[in-house]
Amino acid sequence: MKQMEMARLISARLAFALVSLLLISAVVFGVTALLPGDAAQELLGQAATPEAVKSLRASLGLDQPGWLRYLHWLGGLLSGDPGRSLANNVPVASLIGSRLPNSLLLAAVTAGVSVPIALTIGITAAMWRGSVYDRLVSLLTLSLVSVPEFLVATAAVLVFAVHLHWLSALSYVNTIDGIGQFLRVFAMPVLTLCCVIVAQMVRMTRAAVIDQLRAPYIEIAVLKGASAIRVVWSHALPNAIGPIANAVALSLSYLLGGVIIVETIFNYPGVAKLMIDGVAGRDMPVVQACAMMFCAGYLLLVLVADLLAIVSNPRLRHR
Repeated sequence: MKQMEMARLISARLAFALVSLLLISAVVFGVTALLPGDAAQELLGQAATPEAVKSLRASLGLDQPGWLRYLHWLGGLLSGDPGRSLANNVPVASLIGSRLPNSLLLAAVTAGVSVPIALTIGITAAMWRGSVYDRLVSLLTLSLVSVPEFLVATAAVLVFAVHLHWLSALSYVNTIDGIGQFLRVFAMPVLTLCCVIVAQMVRMTRAAVIDQLRAPYIEIAVLKGASAIRVVWSHALPNAIGPIANAVALSLSYLLGGVIIVETIFNYPGVAKLMIDGVAGRDMPVVQACAMMFCAGYLLLVLVADLLAIVSNPRLRHR
């Protein structure tokens, strides 16, 4: 019975995610269609004749009705073919495939650095809530959350690249030939992303643990003589796994948006930089495919966090 209930909940979450992704695809296609400019005009230049632009639009299929182009694009997307780039006629899947490992590497390094630091700070701040340490953590995290990532990236470039000359202002992934070079390439992008991600994760983790520490069963454990560390690690944390998983997922989903600015500033060859270049050249198939990939990644993170919350909390498995 429990397995059937779990299967039903997971199926419902998956169905909701798929419907959300379908609605997002319509929004993405509609918004990109409203962008000013024209791919044919961008390719031919400002000196192109109207006849040449019209002919190129027809060859690219841009003269078809919007709803028909959306259906063609959606059908190709469902079959694994997001189309071809309007700029160079290269398959969009090939363009994204060449950049995706770089973006995944940046996300993995950022997650590997930010998650342990944020969880440690958030849990210890909850354990010593009300102390000077807790107030200092709250002040620093609130300050970091208020600072936009482009300001952090610009300050990092000015300090570490311009004044101190410790790091390069640009990140060249193909030049990595050792640990030292790896650290120099990823130091500033990861630092920029971690500043906001760690702050958000610390605040949500602290709130989740404190919420559990206020529960009646914690008071009973304290009355039985359990130490503060045992209360947190043996009683509060197992019940806070769901909220903490949501905190980690929501914080890491910020990578999908914040990485766009970071890859642009540091000229990092990732998917976000490809998307920005596509917007500049009105290469709509590239922009649409990148946007859908970011949205799918966000939904996947939220879905995983939701499923972890259901598995860790039996109360969520029943109405």
